[in-house]
Amino acid sequence: MITASKLYNYLQCNHKVWRDQHGPKEELIDEVNPFVELLWEKGIQHEKELVKTIGAYLDLSEGSLEERISKTEEALSNREQIIYQGVIKHGNLLGIPDLLVLEEGIYYPIEIKSGMGLEHVSSEKATDPKPKKGYAVQLAIYIDILTKMNLINHRTAYVLDGNYDKVEYNLDLKMGVRTEQSYWELYLSTKETVQQLVANEISNLPALSSACKLCNWYNSCKSWAKETNDMTQLYKSGRNVRDTMMRDLGLSTVDDVIGLSVPGLIARKKKDKEFLYRIGEKMLNKLTIRANLFKNGLDPKIHKPIKFPQVEYELFFDIEDDPTQEFVYMHGVYERSSKGERFVDFTAKDISDAEEKKAWADFWKYIDSLPQDDYAVYYYSHHEKTTYLKLQKKYSDVITKEAVLEFFANPTVIDLYRYIDSSTDWPIGSYSLKEIATYLGFSWRDETPSGALSIKWFNDYIKKKDDETLKRILEYNEDDCKATMVVKDGIEKLLT
Repeated sequence: MITASKLYNYLQCNHKVWRDQHGPKEELIDEVNPFVELLWEKGIQHEKELVKTIGAYLDLSEGSLEERISKTEEALSNREQIIYQGVIKHGNLLGIPDLLVLEEGIYYPIEIKSGMGLEHVSSEKATDPKPKKGYAVQLAIYIDILTKMNLINHRTAYVLDGNYDKVEYNLDLKMGVRTEQSYWELYLSTKETVQQLVANEISNLPALSSACKLCNWYNSCKSWAKETNDMTQLYKSGRNVRDTMMRDLGLSTVDDVIGLSVPGLIARKKKDKEFLYRIGEKMLNKLTIRANLFKNGLDPKIHKPIKFPQVEYELFFDIEDDPTQEFVYMHGVYERSSKGERFVDFTAKDISDAEEKKAWADFWKYIDSLPQDDYAVYYYSHHEKTTYLKLQKKYSDVITKEAVLEFFANPTVIDLYRYIDSSTDWPIGSYSLKEIATYLGFSWRDETPSGALSIKWFNDYIKKKDDETLKRILEYNEDDCKATMVVKDGIEKLLT
């Protein structure tokens, strides 16, 4: 059967559908990732709370699939106003929309989501929010089935999101200004490919990415990549790059990348714009360097000079937040100065606006207490800046937007990832903070250090108010801050 979850999974990782159906089951991780489990729990709880607000409805969530299919068909025939967890089926298409709602004589499928109903709007650029592709294909299969059942003749569905907002999904809309494809056309092409993968008429290769660690096939795909020497082991050599290289050059391994003749490929690209599409000279040169470092275990390379500010106070900064409820629960700083080193934290002890605001305001008071022009702040990736702009919008009386932007624009407030990404290369496949710091000899005190697990720990702490759990979160954040310090020091050593 083709289901909404298979379509969604394909858009997240287009290999997972095939591996779920035909992969080596002995390599499947049995345990559910704790963070994924938390997402399930939150989704279920949100759905329960939201359903309480919709009034009278027919509950078809119990029973076998066949029983629920029959009862749903009967309910649709009887024109029930609201059907909860009905099961609709046509041919090999199976759907379980959270709600089927009759409005002005027309049924509309509705999905309940605990996250935002639309793609996030950029914090710095004024862009229109747009439907999420994953949600769109899930809603589209319900529309498809209901259309084939001769029950509707429209392509409009809805998401009830984490803010209880009802978000319209018009599936005939184009996905963006640069594409002619509509969300409905995306669904049709996705459905066709998923059908072929499920039937084993086609297959595709695994590819390593940052999203893999939450998947129950992670170890299996990672082992495959290592055994085959697949080039997606290299930093920024993901599925699209690998598949393009395979299509145009018949190359797919790390060794293949080492042997590339970049000038010859660029000469060919100038004659054929479709050749190695979206892979330019800069990327090709980077890939050959990374492949050589990775294959031969060579020392990291630095490509351009980097000058760090000479100040009294160095602050290594990291935040912890729960994206499932848009809540920032910790701001951590590892402070280094001539007076010594210490960890400073500003932590929310409850999930409330008052606690979140206080922790954030206390962070700014700490920053203001430092000697002007005699401190530098180091963090890793743009997440802190993006999150702080969202906090400013939420708590505008704490600090102005201009002051937040000025803080991050200060040359002594430094995103180390930008230096790592643009000016260095390493003999490892990921340039994440954990991978770089671990390569440099740093180790976390927790046996399973993970930002996703920190979110799980925080939610456990809120339920139980367990000091040991809070201590674990604090130690994890402190170690992240220390790891940032290790990376900064590691870059300095490369410069000598």
